[in-house]
Amino acid sequence: MKNFKSILLGTGVAIALFSACETKKEAVLTASNLDPAKFDTVINDKPVKLYVLKNENGMEACITNYGGRIVSLVVPDKDGNPTDVVLGYDNIAQYADTLNSPSDFGASVGRYANRINDGKITVAGQEYQLTQNDTGNGAKHCLHGGANTGWQNKVYDATLVDESTLRLSLVSPDGDNGFPGTVTAVTTYKLTADNTLDITFEATTDKETIVNMTNHNYYNLNGDFANEGMDMVLYINADNFTPSDATYMTTGEIKSVEGTPMDFRTPTAIGEKMDTTYIYIKNATGYDHNWCLNTFKDGKGDDSQICASLYSPKTGIMMEMYTNEPGVQVYTANFQGTGISCKHGVKYPKHVSVCLESQKYPDSPNKKDWVQPTLKPGEQYYSHAAYHFTVKEDKKAE
Repeated sequence: MKNFKSILLGTGVAIALFSACETKKEAVLTASNLDPAKFDTVINDKPVKLYVLKNENGMEACITNYGGRIVSLVVPDKDGNPTDVVLGYDNIAQYADTLNSPSDFGASVGRYANRINDGKITVAGQEYQLTQNDTGNGAKHCLHGGANTGWQNKVYDATLVDESTLRLSLVSPDGDNGFPGTVTAVTTYKLTADNTLDITFEATTDKETIVNMTNHNYYNLNGDFANEGMDMVLYINADNFTPSDATYMTTGEIKSVEGTPMDFRTPTAIGEKMDTTYIYIKNATGYDHNWCLNTFKDGKGDDSQICASLYSPKTGIMMEMYTNEPGVQVYTANFQGTGISCKHGVKYPKHVSVCLESQKYPDSPNKKDWVQPTLKPGEQYYSHAAYHFTVKEDKKAE
């Protein structure tokens, strides 16, 4: 016999949790010490669970179809030890409780990743007002697709293609958070034989709209989530970045990184560059900016070239990033340090990790000189990002 317990969370979403009361079986944990049973539930009448992907080298990705979120990502360090390198929660209740434990940890973000100024867009000559869920410092922006029904808070339909591939799909209705068009979106996560986390985003629409998807992993290659990660070494293959104002909104400028703390063309420990007197870093209390990738030329991105990398001298773990997108948002977890207990009870400090989010430039629908996120009926949206993991023994990035 089973008990049924319904918990009403901060989002107003009812989650049905089932627990066996007569026979308790010993939990079979993942390589990252997650209990999959803590993710088995029903949200908005749709089943949610934890999917475990593996490759032959011991790499493991644990993914919940709630928000298409990567909960853990285990890769070997320089000594062969399995190391979880992404932030998250260890249960579905916290992911779904957006009031008390808000985060975009590991999410498949849409319909539009990053910010849209005042939440306003014009598509096919018609103006649309989107939800304004980013209101800090007087802002009224739409962030990551809007509140509550942004795709990071939706339940994807999941298909486990094979032991290393998960296909997630959803249908976003016309008017979802103010966006026009019914969009069918697919995120595919795959672990390859060479220890690459390969992510593809695809979408179609029945009405002209905008789409700009990304993954929102918070990477800490030190495998130490209790301490800052600004000793990690960052490389960005970019000569320019897009400045932003005090509300984190792009100004429309494209500025050279030359002679600024935004220059990571030579691999450098992030903390050595983070000059908090520099206006753009001061505004964001860290890095939260878009870089214009050199790998994107003549309207096309070359995802065979490294666009960015991150390296931990402590573990020897190197992560190289590839994408066909024109930009990457680098975010140094400036809003962590909340005191919330996260995965395995750890309270993440500010600057604990780094996000490397492939994307169109922020607010691109309102900056017409930039690459546009427009998607029309009959077209196929395709975005690709890959994160290749290796180890280095020489204690520095090359």
